[in-house]
Parts: sequence; C-alpha cells; structure tokens
Amino acid sequence: MNPPVPPRRTPWVLATTTALAVVVAGLALTATAPAEAATVGAGSYTTDRVGPLPTGCGDLSTNPRQFVTANAPAGPIPTNDWWSSLLWKRTNCAYSEPLHAHPASYQPFGDGLGFSATSTPTVSGTATGVGEYKYAYAEDIRVGVTGLGAPVVKVDDWTDWTVSPYWSDGTRTLRATIGHGLPFAYFRTSGGDALINPTGGSPTVWSQNGATIGFTVRGHDYVAYAPTGATWTVAGGRITSTLAGKGYFSVALLPTTPSTDATARADLATTYGRYAHAHVTGTRVSYSYDQASSRVTTTYAFTTTPREGTATQTVVSLYPHQWKALAGATPIGQSYPSARGRMKVLTGVSQFRTAMTYQGVLPELPAVATGAGADLAQLRDQLAAVRGNPMDQRGTDTYWTGKGLGRAARIAEIADLVGDTETRTAALNAIRSTLNDWFTATPGKTARVFYYDRNWGTLIGYPASYGSDQELNDHHFHYGYFIAAAATLAKFDPTWATNDRYGGMVDLLIRDANNYSREDTRFPYLRDFDIYAGHDWASGHGSFAAGNNQESSSEGMNFANALIQWGQATGNTAVRDAGMFMYTTQAAAIQQYWFDVDDENFPAAFGHSTVGMVWGDGGAYSTWFSADPEMIQGINMLPVTGGHLYLGYRPAYPRTNYAELVRNNGGEPTVWQDILWQFLALGDPDAALTKLRANPGYTPEEGESRAHTFHWIRNLAALGQVDTGVTANHPLATVFTRNGARTYVASNITAAPLTVTWSDGTRLTVAAGRTATTGAYTWSGGNANGGASPSPTPTSPTPTPTTPPPTTPPPTTPPPTGSPTRYLLPGGGLGAAGGTTTTTVAGAGGTNHDGTPTNPVVFTATGLTMAYSGGQTRFDLFLDAGSAVGNGVQARVSYDLTGDGTVDRVETYRYFATDPVPGYEHYTQNAGLLSATGALGNLSNGTVKVEVWSAIGTNPTTLGIGDRSVVTLPYA
Repeated sequence: MNPPVPPRRTPWVLATTTALAVVVAGLALTATAPAEAATVGAGSYTTDRVGPLPTGCGDLSTNPRQFVTANAPAGPIPTNDWWSSLLWKRTNCAYSEPLHAHPASYQPFGDGLGFSATSTPTVSGTATGVGEYKYAYAEDIRVGVTGLGAPVVKVDDWTDWTVSPYWSDGTRTLRATIGHGLPFAYFRTSGGDALINPTGGSPTVWSQNGATIGFTVRGHDYVAYAPTGATWTVAGGRITSTLAGKGYFSVALLPTTPSTDATARADLATTYGRYAHAHVTGTRVSYSYDQASSRVTTTYAFTTTPREGTATQTVVSLYPHQWKALAGATPIGQSYPSARGRMKVLTGVSQFRTAMTYQGVLPELPAVATGAGADLAQLRDQLAAVRGNPMDQRGTDTYWTGKGLGRAARIAEIADLVGDTETRTAALNAIRSTLNDWFTATPGKTARVFYYDRNWGTLIGYPASYGSDQELNDHHFHYGYFIAAAATLAKFDPTWATNDRYGGMVDLLIRDANNYSREDTRFPYLRDFDIYAGHDWASGHGSFAAGNNQESSSEGMNFANALIQWGQATGNTAVRDAGMFMYTTQAAAIQQYWFDVDDENFPAAFGHSTVGMVWGDGGAYSTWFSADPEMIQGINMLPVTGGHLYLGYRPAYPRTNYAELVRNNGGEPTVWQDILWQFLALGDPDAALTKLRANPGYTPEEGESRAHTFHWIRNLAALGQVDTGVTANHPLATVFTRNGARTYVASNITAAPLTVTWSDGTRLTVAAGRTATTGAYTWSGGNANGGASPSPTPTSPTPTPTTPPPTTPPPTTPPPTGSPTRYLLPGGGLGAAGGTTTTTVAGAGGTNHDGTPTNPVVFTATGLTMAYSGGQTRFDLFLDAGSAVGNGVQARVSYDLTGDGTVDRVETYRYFATDPVPGYEHYTQNAGLLSATGALGNLSNGTVKVEVWSAIGTNPTTLGIGDRSVVTLPYA
C-alpha cells in the first residue's frame, strides 16, 4: 500500500499544490518591501501581502464585494457558506452553482431563480468501495419576471442562514430571499409580470383560487401566493401574474404527504397561506450554556416583514439534529425529504429552540492504568523516545505545523500525568517556540507568519496549504491545532496566554475561523460554521454543483474543543461558550450526517454506515486524497484528544464502523491503525488493546505518537465507555462506565480547589492544577504556576451513590456468573449475542395497552449471580414499523433477585412512537420510566425478564434481535 498522503478538501488543490510551493518559495526569495507589522501584545501579524490571495472572477481578488449590491451589509463578506458561490464567483462568473438550502435547492440564471426538490437520491459506487448518494439539482420550475435577462446575479443581503440574490437588466428587477429550512422563497419584482416557468415538465394545476395557485411538477407540489386582488394566469404551460401592481409574492414547496390525499394537500396550502406574505427578512441565532444543568440552549429566530395582513410568524422545517432536540414546540406531522434526512415542519413560529446536553471534555484521559507498574514503564519509554522531537513536524505550512503542535500537546499532557517533567518540558518548549515564531511578523519575514487582508476580512498563515490562501479553505482545521496547543501551554504558562503576551494572537486565529463576536467587524460572524446546518463547511467558495463540502468533521470538532479548552484556561467565557455551542451542536450533526447512528438518514441503497465527506446535496464514502477505507473512515476520527469523546456517545457505533472498515478493506487496517484502534476503543476498548498489543510494529499516523496511542487505549480499557447518563456542573468533566461501575473524572486547571457535582449527586473535590477521578487514583494536571507537578498519588474520593444501596442483598454473594450485557435472542433467551435476525411484535389491534403487557414478546435470563453496581437498566431496542402510522412499542424489565418466583423490581418504560419511514429506530431507556416498583439489589441465582409489546397502533412492528437489541443490567 502506498504511504498515506495529506488530507485535501478541494480539487483545485490537486492541480495547484506544486505550483503553490514554487510561488511561495519565489515570493520568499524575491520580496523586497518590508512587511508592515501590527502588534498584538508581544506578538504581531503583517498587513503587507505575503503570498497568493483569494481568487475568482473579475477583480474579485482585490474587490471581494464585486458581486454585492449597495444594499448589502457592510463589513467583511461571509465565506465558507452553503450559498458562497453566489457571492464568490469562481467557476460561474455570472450566476452561481446550485445552492442547496434544504428542503429545496436553487440556482440563479439570467431569467430568474430555479427550484429543485429532488426527493429520490441517486446512489453510485458500491457498498464496499467508494460511492456516494446525491439529491442532485434537477429543476422543476424557474421563477422570475417576464422578459428578464440579467447579465449577472448579485447579493443584496444576507443574515445568519438566508441570502437574497438580486437581478437587474436595467428595466426589470427581481429580488429573492431563500434560506436553510425555509419552505418559502420570497420575491419582490419590478418592470414586468411575475413568471413561473415549469422547466421540469408541464404543470398539473390542482388549485386555482384568485391570488393562490397550487400545481405539481415532476411529482412535487408547489403553491404560489400573490397579493390580495391579484390573479394567476396559466397559458402555454407558463404561470404569470401582474401581482395587482404590488410587486411581491412567494412560492412554497409543500411537504410530502402520506398519500396523494387532495384534501390534505389543500389543507397544507391553506395553512401555509396564512404566513405566505410574512416575508422572512432576517434570521439570527443566540445560544446559552447553563453550567449547572450542563445544557446548551439555542434559539433560532426569524424576523418577518408583513407585505400584507398582520401575520408575523412563518413556516420552517428542521433538520434531524434540530427536531431530535426540539424544546417547547411540536412539529405538525409533515416532513420533507432532504440530503440530511427527514426535515420536520413547524408552522406559525417566529423562533424555535433546541436544548442539548453538553457531555464534557477533558484535556486528556486520566492515567488510571498507565500510572504504575509495567504499563508506566512502557509509557515512560515511549515518552523518552519522542522527547527529542515531540512535534515530529512533516511540513512547514499551517496544516502540518498544526499537526505537529497537536502531537506535542498530547505528549505534554500525558507526560504530566505520569510525572515525566522532562518530556513535558520538552513538548511545551517546542509548542512555545513554534507559536512565538508564527506569532511574530518581522520586516521582510514571508514564512511562518500571519497576514491580515482587510478586503476579505481574513487572517492567512503562510506558507499556506490546501487552498487556505487562494480559497480560504480549512482555516478551522489548521488553526484549531494552533489554538488547542496554545490552550495546553496556557495551563502550564498562564503568563504566556495573557493579552499583553501572545493571547491576543490566539484570539485572532479564533475570530478568523469562527468569529464569536458580532461587534467585531474585522471578520465575518462564525465564518466556517453553518449555524442552521449545525456543522462546518471547509471550502471557502463552495463552487461545486454538489454545493459546499466538509471532509474531516473531527478536525472541525478539534477547533470547537480548542475554544472550550482555551476559554477555560484563560477565563474567557465568551470563547468557551462559543466553543460549547459549536461542539454540542456539531456533535449532534456528526452523529446524524456523517455516522447516521440511528440508521435513518442515509439511503438504504447506499450500503455504508459512514461517509468520508458531507456535501450540500448528499454524502460520499470517499475523500479528496485517498480511496483507502482506512482514510475514508479515519479522516473523521483524527486527531484523537480528550475533546473527541463525542465519538463514543453511542458505544455500539464504533464497533459498527470498524466492522465496516474491515469488510471494505478485506481485512484489518494497514495504515492509520492507531487512529482506528483509538476510535474502536470508545466502543470496545478490550478489542482495541488486543489489536494494539498484537501489532507493536505499526507505523504511527503523521500527527500521532506511540505514547499517546498506548495511553489512550490502555486507559479506556480500564475506564470503559463514555457514560452519557449523567452530567457535571463543570466543563472539563465526564464519566465512564465499565461493567456497570462508573468512574467520574474532572480537571481543574485553576489555581484554587474545585468541587464538581454530577447530576446523580456524586461530588468530587479536585485540587488546584489537578485532575481527579473517583476510585483509588488521582493524577497530576497542569500546574497553575507552570512548575513541576508531583507524581500521581493514591486518594480515595467518595462519590455520592447514584441510587440507594441495595435493599435485598444476600448475606454472602457467590462468585458472579453471566455478563450484565444481554442480547435479545431467538426463542426468548437473554444472553450472549447471536446471529442477526428479527421477530415480530404484534399490533395493539387499535386498543390502548399503555403500561399493560398484551401479547408481549418475552426474553428471559435465569441463574444470574452478580453484584448490584448502582445506576439503572439500559437498553437499545431496534424497531421498524415500516410505513405504518401510529404505532408505539413498550418495554418492561422485571427482576427476581433470588430466582424464588417473587418479582422484586419491575420497571415499565414509556412507549416509543415509531415513525412511518422504513428503517430501524432505537428505543432506549431515555424514553423514561412510566412506573417502577420495588428495589434492585444483588442477583443470586436470579432471573431477569424483558417484555416487549405494542402499546398503541394496529400494525405489527419488527424487532431486530440476535446481535441487535440489547439490555445492559446495572450489575458488575
């Protein structure tokens, strides 16, 4: 196999990388004018051009506002957005590439705005090799003004997730507003009649009533709403209106209905019509982090301008990561297909809110297993081996410098944990000298320097790479490594991080990639982060038929985690909370759109459990730089840090992902093994440790070290899996569970003691500059004064129990038998995983059986002897009601602790309402208890029974069993 090559995000890079190196080298040799340096504390950047700048049509390089109108917002232009090719014209110098807003896609042309509502994806490639699915742009209609022929389409306005294209040919004008989640497109016109041209085929008009007309093109339902007093005329297949001289109208794409029910369609048209003339003219996000509850609440607000009437509310559709966390509102039951899965509809709203749980991050995993004995000796040897070159930098540009900084930061953290102050100091010195060099612009310096371009409102590091200069690609990827390393350095050398030293330069990198302050006009607000889509975009111009794209979601999360770590280290809560918002939101988006953990969003024919790249119109099992499965899947796992625990929120998924890798690769990985094993360790740490020990001669990934890989996998084998069942009132804290036993971890990087409290009542006091765990071990953290931390010493913090102590333990407990993890098996067993199969849960026959098992499917385990470990029953049931509407499946778990026939504990959970979309859904304990009786205690020859039945609905439901549905008992 060929050696791995560096990640690339746009095809332009493939053709220009070599030439770019020559150009940069040429500039370095021939530069004659001294650079103008702008000081920021002890650091500085240059405002004199150093190397290549963004390029595009006309004089865009020096005039990025070439394609905006005088009405457009002042300040820096946004880049890296879903609509960027409209403003940053690079391949289409007149109009733009398709703009995938969802639920519709759009494309401007000289005569108007095209609409696409592709509802059936195209799947190419194979289920074991490179492939993709696309909801490609396929035009249904084009909306404009009669006779319009604009030579160019400009941008008249933008807000957080909308854009307003503008057409003018000197006689006629058209202005539209489109946006993420908007079923409506809003129009204002002059100089001619409104025109709807069904370019996708002849329209079928199903409603025509004065100012409203409903029609279908290519199976998609649209409604056009003209002002009161206007009418629509259909002639020659074209639909026109004078708009009664008022110059405004809107066009809505209706959601898909369960059937071709004409009444339902008419009702939707009427419902939408209530808000058709409340044109959306602004969108704005706000967010807050409640530390006590560890919740991130995000408000998505809409400003409307009533063109007529008094309605100020609107209709919106929500992505899966939004509707799954929706707070205080209920969708109407209609939805749209999209490249991200079903988008559910809210009507009559001016805002909506999501509430997501922040699960915590760590500077690094605690050394609970590598802090003593043979493991400590092995880790010390591995640290000593990298002491002389902790960065092991593979290139001089911003990306490869960042990778080296990331490697050194991991080494510094784990060296500190085990008291290896010599290696820690070497790593910190490497970080400090590298950052100081890059953060200093001296006269004539053209390498390892940052340049601020006020026209584009961006900070570019030179040497650049992968289009980070000419295309403004990947700034969050590159700079995230710098910021994360700076956060590690700030823990040990807080003076270095102050604003009068180098903290101001770190802040500039943060603001360039994702400016967290709307008042700062030097950079666009949240440049790389798509607020509504919930994730970053990597390409600056997004000039592709498939829209914008992002490959390495995990490097995007590296940036978000870096903000949390930096904000916490420096006391900057604005930066920390911006990191919280991006981290928590994007973690949810990654689970849905890169991993599809609920098996709901990828087309069934796609055949993959993951994508390497998300595009505006779909997803691809591929990368810009390699067709190897290891890299297609691994690019969304690296770098592995204490901020990447989100990869383990669903512990079954790393196992699924790794199994696909082995299948597609035709065997175990041969490159990036360390990254892949570390990812697997979040789901099956024992298997990952076995693979690591069996392959000591593996080649480390370019940003990894043997020391960090061993530390990560060995300690997860002791800690177990990430436990999302409890939260902490501190940002740097989390919980792990192994065999039902929890380990609580918290890091205190301040100069004063800290007590952390978890939602189950557990409390842990952490000394200044340390990180502690419950159990018999504590490890050293970043010394607030930058000096040496003592070696780890045993302690015994006492957590508050999560539940009352067992009420019925036997006097003596025999040796344990059985595992607490039990799969639902054919024939009614409850034991070790078997082969993949299904069983049927009978329908409820239209009768309500909520709380009362009726015709249940029963699974039983007997002869169990295990110690109660506290906590609660956990389960994950795979359910598929097919296209049936109104089904709800319920579960009950019963414990006979001594096997004497007396049930000691009964837990009945709220039923789970299945959706009418084929594909498995996951019913878990998160549905909540409907009722519970009795108390748990030790099992001694005990029996556990699981009953599953239909609480509501008339149709049967498929239950995946064998190696799918699983129950985890709260026992060790």
